[in-house]
Amino acid sequence: MQALNFPNYGFRLKSSENKIHIFDVIRKKFVVLQPEEWVRQHVLHFLMEEKKYPKSLINVEKQLTVNAIKKRYDVVIFKSSGQIDLLVECKAPSVNIDQQVFDQIARYNMKLNAQLLMVTNGIDHYYCRMDYEQEKYTFIKDVPEFRR
Repeated sequence: MQALNFPNYGFRLKSSENKIHIFDVIRKKFVVLQPEEWVRQHVLHFLMEEKKYPKSLINVEKQLTVNAIKKRYDVVIFKSSGQIDLLVECKAPSVNIDQQVFDQIARYNMKLNAQLLMVTNGIDHYYCRMDYEQEKYTFIKDVPEFRR
């Protein structure tokens, strides 16, 4: 798989049914290694190892309904209070991060109301802080470390 703009992590890989699988420590199972999954797994390890978010507050690939259509978000991190702190949208490295990708995460966030947004294709990362009173978001340099 392609090198990404993240630190190197020690992933567990296995080959099964002529496909490579990667172990997801949040879902506690091996999943087929596709380019987007490669990015998602890097994001998870980045958030846990570099930003110190506890596994117990992380959710991966859960379904939500947006405008009566079933969708799946990539990663959500909850606050201890149960509110959503961070919503992450992962794309394959070959996918350019453009307005469509930001529109997608914005649609998901209308339902989830996260405080922070992260959009990444593994190469380029964008972070935003939501301001619901002003109905806007501001780009920030990085996602903050976990705070209790």
